[in-house]
Amino acid sequence: MTGISIMLPIVIPLTSAALQIIAWRRRGIQKTITVISTTALLLAALFLLVQVRSDGIQTIHIGGWQAPFGVTMVADLFSALMVVLAAIIGLAATIYSLGSIDNRREVFGYYPLMSILLMGVNGAFLTGDLFNLYVWFEVMLMASFVLLTLGGEKPQLLGGIKYVALNLLSSAIFLAALGLLYGTVGTVNMADLARKLPEFPQPGLLTALACLFLVAFGIKAGVFPLFFWLPASYHTPPVAVSAVFAGLLTKVGVYALIRVFTLIFTHDQVYINGLLLIIAGLTMLVGVFGAVAQNGFRRVLSFHIISQIGYMVMGLALNSPLAIAGALFYITHHIIVKSNLFMISGIVKQQTGTEDLQQLGGLYRAQPLIAILFSIPAMSLAGIPPFSGFFAKLVLIQAGLQTEQYLIVAVAIFVSLLTLFSMTKIWNEAFWKPAPAKSENPGVETNPSPAARPPLSLLAPVAALAALTLVIGFGAEPILNLTTEAASQLLNPAGYIEVVMGGRL
Repeated sequence: MTGISIMLPIVIPLTSAALQIIAWRRRGIQKTITVISTTALLLAALFLLVQVRSDGIQTIHIGGWQAPFGVTMVADLFSALMVVLAAIIGLAATIYSLGSIDNRREVFGYYPLMSILLMGVNGAFLTGDLFNLYVWFEVMLMASFVLLTLGGEKPQLLGGIKYVALNLLSSAIFLAALGLLYGTVGTVNMADLARKLPEFPQPGLLTALACLFLVAFGIKAGVFPLFFWLPASYHTPPVAVSAVFAGLLTKVGVYALIRVFTLIFTHDQVYINGLLLIIAGLTMLVGVFGAVAQNGFRRVLSFHIISQIGYMVMGLALNSPLAIAGALFYITHHIIVKSNLFMISGIVKQQTGTEDLQQLGGLYRAQPLIAILFSIPAMSLAGIPPFSGFFAKLVLIQAGLQTEQYLIVAVAIFVSLLTLFSMTKIWNEAFWKPAPAKSENPGVETNPSPAARPPLSLLAPVAALAALTLVIGFGAEPILNLTTEAASQLLNPAGYIEVVMGGRL
């Protein structure tokens, strides 16, 4: 049963993609399959999380080849939690897609591509091998590039070129680092590396390799100064695609950073953690300054992805049990909140025909339900109590104070204030101010009148994610307990190594 539970988050979307391809010309069947499969994926992910929490770290060796020689899949609390979050966003985005994706994109394989993307994301979370992490990254890159450019609109193609160019560079650096690491140590199994590297006689070489992995994963995570592809591309595809990208893709990069720098490269923590701390602070500042300067709904949100990644890297850099627990709590909060905000931006565009904040207005009176649904994730992102973002930031700030890193704490608080400012800006421009007058140019409307209430397929996932945000905020203690347990596993990797290596420490 252990092997089945680990493989189901990969097998379910793979099977879904295959069935959808068989039903290529039957889009109604494709939609039914994708809803059933993402629901099944969420149930399988929850079962895996419960199993890992009750029975400990789970592993399976594909084909019976024991580590480090075969392909190993591993589920600890961190990876199982990430699979659950991926399944939640996958289901929400699938339902949202039913009311937002046009026939032209459906014809060219939108739903199979989404299934393949979820398979790649879950594979990256569950693999216990660095080379297979590279393979899963490439699966994600192929699916995400096609989804990004599906439809062939000019902004999509321009954003897609930047997206794929930087991510191919990341893949090349990752592959080069893998080759050097394998040539140096003779293994790419993460547990085996964690077992061998503490005795490696050349720590300077390991630090150089660690920096290569930092660059490769930093590009995928969107950290400073490697983030330029993100705000140039995430606002261009359909909103359902943007929501999945915003919630999951950069978090795979963050996941890889946390996994590698808590399990493998732990030899020179003063240098590496100091470097990560500088990157975290600059990522927060640059991202939030970019968000404040924007006037497009999704462009503001895209820059906020960058600034919020800085908080996650801050937790990794502080490298204490409380800080790692805070980083995992922050990831959990941010995946839900950010995907939801992108979906709300899509509803606003569907209602008004524009994402330009200067051309919006009056939505609070015209669509009060949308205004309420926006205010919940917006206040959470800004860190207003008692929403989930407040507790996520509070834990990280407490960790910073405990480790006497007062500068990064000051940066985190300052960035939180600017985040509140930019969320207030969206509220004032899109929801609170009166709707702008219609253009004097005949036939051109600067602010089309809001349509009737949005379809249920758009409102349901947004309301569900907003409710989940409230649950995380008001039920912060159980979530923090879970992330604290996950942090303990990460910072004490002996159990991980023993399970994967079959008792050989």
